[in-house]
Amino acid sequence: MLSAPDTIQRLGGIVRGSQLQDLGFDRRSLARKVDAGEIERLRAGVFASGRVPDEIRTAVAHGGAATCVTVLRAHGIWTLPTDLGAVHVWLGPGRHGHQHPGCVCVVHYYRGARPLATASLGVALLHVRQCAGDEAFFAAYESAWRLGTLSKVSRARIRAALPQNARWLVDIARSDADSGLESLLRLRLHLLGIRLDCQVTIATVGRVDFVIGGRLILEADGRSNHDDASHRHKDLVRDSAASALGYETLRFDYAQIVHDWAEVQKAVLAAIRRSAER
Repeated sequence: MLSAPDTIQRLGGIVRGSQLQDLGFDRRSLARKVDAGEIERLRAGVFASGRVPDEIRTAVAHGGAATCVTVLRAHGIWTLPTDLGAVHVWLGPGRHGHQHPGCVCVVHYYRGARPLATASLGVALLHVRQCAGDEAFFAAYESAWRLGTLSKVSRARIRAALPQNARWLVDIARSDADSGLESLLRLRLHLLGIRLDCQVTIATVGRVDFVIGGRLILEADGRSNHDDASHRHKDLVRDSAASALGYETLRFDYAQIVHDWAEVQKAVLAAIRRSAER
């Protein structure tokens, strides 16, 4: 017979006590293993063995499963800055959470068959839309697709699970968005009826994020890129090359797109008007 730690790890690292009892481990033996530090009791009736990520441990201790942005960030998916530091926990309808030391959990009471420890990526994306809205969902969806974590089957399931009036978000999504900022920029301009050519390669300039009307270049500069002197110099060289070809370039950084969209929209619309008047 396998030991309790080995059994728990073979079953995924987190297991209900009832399942362990079905396999022949009684409550007293499990309690002794906990006291000896061989296994961990995350909450009453739920045990863990091996390395358990802090976010998962917190979600289980609260009485639910990790979901929403907590799951997406664990996968390296781009997310809007929603409740940073908080763990999003899926409890399910009518469930009650368990307060614990330092608890800042964001609780979701969405329907569905809640897993023991963590929601699937597809379910987490759907929860993001319910929690943070269409923009947060769209940016995260495109990021997940870009990272190769969403198969064709997964994308179809997510679309089918969305309300009919939200399925257009999946229909206009692309797999080549380099950042969530690009996704936000494209979605917001799409809602204004502005057509964008995406990921366009221009001779002597290179690949640019967007082109509008064949003459206006839009670039979304993320927080981790374009900040140092070397990147800034390369951007200036590219912009000069684009200007020599008759393009106007507008660059927007993270703070502008996320926190000052009104000014971004004003600048884009003004540039489109100038282009039309030429």
